[in-house]
Amino acid sequence: MKKTVAIIGSSGAIGNAVSDNLINDESIGIIYKFSRSMSVKENERVKNIFLDIEDEESIKSSLDHVPSDTKFDLVFVATGILHNDKEIFPEKSIKDIDIDKLKKVILVNTIGPTLIGKYFIPYLRKDEKSVFAFLSARVGSISENKLGGWYSYRASKTALNQIIKNFSIEIKRTNKNAIFVGLQPGTVKSFLSKPFERNVKEDNLFTPEYSAEKLLQVINDLSPDDSGKFFAWNGEEIQP
Repeated sequence: MKKTVAIIGSSGAIGNAVSDNLINDESIGIIYKFSRSMSVKENERVKNIFLDIEDEESIKSSLDHVPSDTKFDLVFVATGILHNDKEIFPEKSIKDIDIDKLKKVILVNTIGPTLIGKYFIPYLRKDEKSVFAFLSARVGSISENKLGGWYSYRASKTALNQIIKNFSIEIKRTNKNAIFVGLQPGTVKSFLSKPFERNVKEDNLFTPEYSAEKLLQVINDLSPDDSGKFFAWNGEEIQP
């Protein structure tokens, strides 16, 4: 049986790379690409659906364009914000904390993905392994935080990791084959990382294609015992 995949945030660097990788996978039957950008052409295996991660009604109504009997083998949530190259940028100190910017980052990085879970979880396959993967960040690990700063981004990813854990506990009661994980993609050459690339060693700066390939390998190797955990691009488990 061919697999069905949903990519949330498919127009971003990693979301697009994951989509391109899966298009070349003969085991994948259809890919639903959810995004605010609708520039990619459709075909019999790729369907574009509008979704605004900041709007609950948009998230809910996006599924009106998916057949009601659809069962996803993989839901990959690739949305996120670190900066917008304008007024939002990681805080360097307490004095940089701003309520509106804090709300924006948490809305995109935590609340939006949580709502994706609310509406997409009922579409997960139950008879076989299914994976609900969320892009997270190593800086969301409280135990690994040695530098401080980046208040809103760190907090939003820490909160997301807790949401993932909650999903894994509740859904295990009704779908023992579902796996919920957070994934750290490494430092990927993209709009999100661009202002910080000069501080990253060349060997540690990945192309979106490489990161996508490694993340999909991690996903393929997951078992139900991994549900609720947080993994790096190389399969290393990151502690909360």
